[in-house]
Amino acid sequence: MKFNFAVVIPMANEQEDFHPFISSLTEVLNLLECGKVYFVVDTVSKDNTLELCKNLATTDSRFVTIWAPENKNVVDAYINGYKEALKNKHEFIIEMDAGLSHDPKALPMFLRVLNEGNECAFGSRFINGGSICDSNWKRTFLSRFGTILSNLLLGTKMYDITSGYQGFHAKIVEEFVKYGLLSKAHFYQTELRYLLRKSRYAEIPIHYRAPSPSVSKKAIYNSFNVLFHYFVLRLKFKSPVVR
Repeated sequence: MKFNFAVVIPMANEQEDFHPFISSLTEVLNLLECGKVYFVVDTVSKDNTLELCKNLATTDSRFVTIWAPENKNVVDAYINGYKEALKNKHEFIIEMDAGLSHDPKALPMFLRVLNEGNECAFGSRFINGGSICDSNWKRTFLSRFGTILSNLLLGTKMYDITSGYQGFHAKIVEEFVKYGLLSKAHFYQTELRYLLRKSRYAEIPIHYRAPSPSVSKKAIYNSFNVLFHYFVLRLKFKSPVVR
């Protein structure tokens, strides 16, 4: 079965792993015989990533490069990619990280889950079949502790609420791109999963490789601010829902 789907990938300083990542991604697209990939590049990228993306796009029409110098953070990159995918009328939209942090071989599983009636497919490292590798204990602890704390404060019951790699029906994307997300860094995925907690979703196992050994203090600070913002709203019985 062929699917009308898009993959949104923020790209920054990916020169070193670009070709292995593209090789793996292209292999999956060839097997599926469908799919479009939107690279989002901004001024955070200081190497030849933009040039590599543009060159690929000229030789393979399945790849599109979005140059977005106006981006202020990684969340802007995701949202810009989503808007472009919506503009081109894709039925399913999946976001993933580059550099083989997320394995392209999981894409068929996301598509199957979305095609089976789920509105959202959330990648999970902490269910049977999922894993984290090449990560130090501090980063792994942050991921696990973040899930426990978020579930506790927000009343959610997800096995992994801090992971990226997730997919949606276009109608879901249309709703959350209009919502004023508070996150400026990677807590964005947690915020999004919380806001979509009442949608029809499934968690699916993913293998995550963490090439970066740490998370910035600024990102952690923003995460706690956003988390406690929604916790306070929950105490006031004003918990927002996007879907």
